[in-house]
Amino acid sequence: MAAGSLKRRQSKRSNSKPPAAMASRPSHQRFLTPRNTALLVSSSLVFFVVLVFGISFNVLRRSAKYEVQSPMIYSIEVVNEFPHDPRAFTQGLVYADNDTLFESTGLYGESSVRKVALSTGKAEALHKMDDNQFGEGLTLLGERLFQVTWLKKTGFIYDRDNLRKVKEFTHQMSDGWGLATDGKVLFGSDGTSTLYQIEPETFTVTNKWVVKYQGDEVHNLNELEFVNGEIWANVWMTDCIVRISIRDGSVLGWVLLPTLRRKLLQGGRQIDVLNGIAWDSDKNRLFVTGKLWPKLFEIRVQPSKEHYGVGTIKQLCLREAVHFHLLRSR
Repeated sequence: MAAGSLKRRQSKRSNSKPPAAMASRPSHQRFLTPRNTALLVSSSLVFFVVLVFGISFNVLRRSAKYEVQSPMIYSIEVVNEFPHDPRAFTQGLVYADNDTLFESTGLYGESSVRKVALSTGKAEALHKMDDNQFGEGLTLLGERLFQVTWLKKTGFIYDRDNLRKVKEFTHQMSDGWGLATDGKVLFGSDGTSTLYQIEPETFTVTNKWVVKYQGDEVHNLNELEFVNGEIWANVWMTDCIVRISIRDGSVLGWVLLPTLRRKLLQGGRQIDVLNGIAWDSDKNRLFVTGKLWPKLFEIRVQPSKEHYGVGTIKQLCLREAVHFHLLRSR
């Protein structure tokens, strides 16, 4: 019992007479009876047990199994650099096998799907799209390439061997921006903060999540890649990749890549934004590039040594008003 409570209770009793059994005892002996001594010891033991249990429970809650971890912030290390077509307005990027990439490019009159050699950056096969089509996200499921288009709910399926168009489909997203797959279902983005799960036979949306970071929606989800059980998404107009849980759409982490674009700009390159993620699951290699970038980078992701507050990450990665001008040589 707290001292204040004891004083308050004593003050309430000050006008009443003590029981006859206690009146004959000196006041300093009232709490020294065997019964009260036992109660005091028992109460102390109970308090100790509750305290220890509370501490143990809090430690358990903070353990890796029970704690909801804050999103991690990652930096990158460049492992290798490869040539990339500086005329390719990269919208979708997929690693296949045998050092082969598939790439979807945009812009009206220049959109394409192409098979690219990693070592040279040259297109080994190319399917040019109609001039009224703007190519967007691309993914490889089985032997088929799936592609969506900008400002339309139309998509196309191609044979991976010869890039022959096999089928046209209609999806249920509000627009076509990014595509990825876990080998069973498709994941899509439409430039909003929503990540879609799509059934690849009927193209119906079977699940969707609004991606948020510390209460704010992560808008402009763009090119997607499935990496080790997560969806990684370029955030358009930023140098950020957001790592997304496919269980609930929560943000698992941020990968910050400003050094790549800065390095290219310092070299006098006329480039657009970071866009394009490809994952080699066999060799655990991660590749990134951008629109009109002359290089494709193999990178290694590592926890950042710098401290980034929530406000800084929001400024870097959630900026809807950031504008990068398209610089192209004609």
